[in-house]
Amino acid sequence: MKEEKIIIPANGYLMLLVFLILFFGPIVMAVSTKSPKYILIIPIAIIIAIGFIMVQPNNSRVLLLFGKYVGTVKKNGFYWVNPFYTKKKISLRASNFDSERLKVNDKLGNPVMISTILVWRVQDTYKAAFDVDNFENFVRVQTDAAVRKLASMYPYDNFADEGHVEDITLRSSVNEVSEALEKEIDERLSIAGIEVLEARIGYLAYAQEIANAMLKRQQATAIVAARHKIVEGAVSMVEMALAELGKKEIVNLDEERKAAMVSNLMVILCGDKDASPVLNTGTLNH
Repeated sequence: MKEEKIIIPANGYLMLLVFLILFFGPIVMAVSTKSPKYILIIPIAIIIAIGFIMVQPNNSRVLLLFGKYVGTVKKNGFYWVNPFYTKKKISLRASNFDSERLKVNDKLGNPVMISTILVWRVQDTYKAAFDVDNFENFVRVQTDAAVRKLASMYPYDNFADEGHVEDITLRSSVNEVSEALEKEIDERLSIAGIEVLEARIGYLAYAQEIANAMLKRQQATAIVAARHKIVEGAVSMVEMALAELGKKEIVNLDEERKAAMVSNLMVILCGDKDASPVLNTGTLNH
C-alpha cells in the first residue's frame, strides 16, 4: 500500500466495559471462591488495555502491524485497536514556520536578506510518515531552498537608469512574489503530503555591506525624479506666462527680454531656496 487509508476502529467504550469485566471479574471470583486460578485472566485484560487510543480534533493516528501499514484514524473519539499495533501520532493542525533570514543574490546579483512565513498542515499522513524521514525538518529545508530559488528569479527593485526594468520585483510586487513562492513550496512539499495554506515574504532588505550605497542610490533617484517634475512644471508655467502676456498685450518684449524673463522665472521656480526679489525702479531700457 502506497496511499493513505482511512479506517474507523472499534468503539472504545464497549471495549472498556470488556476490560473492566476481565480485570475486576477475576479478582471478585478469586476472593469469593478462594481460588487464585482466576487471576490468570488479568494479563489478558492488561493486553486489551494497551489497545485503547484517543484521537483529538485535528489529530490522527497512523497504525502499523509489525512494520506493515494498516491505516490512519482521523475521526476524533475514543477507540480500541489491536494491542500489537504501533500507533504514531501526527497532527493535522495548521502550523506556522518563520524561516531564518537568508543572504541570497537577486536576479541582478545584489546580496539581499530575505525570510519567509509559511502556513502549512499535513494532508496525507502516509506520505508524511513514510515518504520522508522527518516531515517537519523536510518543510524547513525545502522552504529555505524555495526562497533561495525565488530570490534569484527576480530583482530587488527596478533600475531604469541602467536599463533594468522588470514587471515583477521582490520589493514592489508583493502579491505576485507570494503566489510564485507558494507555488514553488507547494511543489516541493507535495512529496511529503504537506498542504501549503499560505506563503509570503516576512523580511526583505539589502545586505548590510551594500545597504548604505543602495539607500543613497534610491535617494538620488528620488531627487532626480522630483527635479524632473519641477522642471517640467516650471517650463509649463513660463510658457503660460509668456502666452498670457502676449495675449493681453500687457507688455511687448523682444527676444532678449523674453530670454531674460525665462531665465529669471526658471531660477525662481527651479531653485531649492526662496528667491530674494529685486525691484526695478527704472524703465525697460535702463
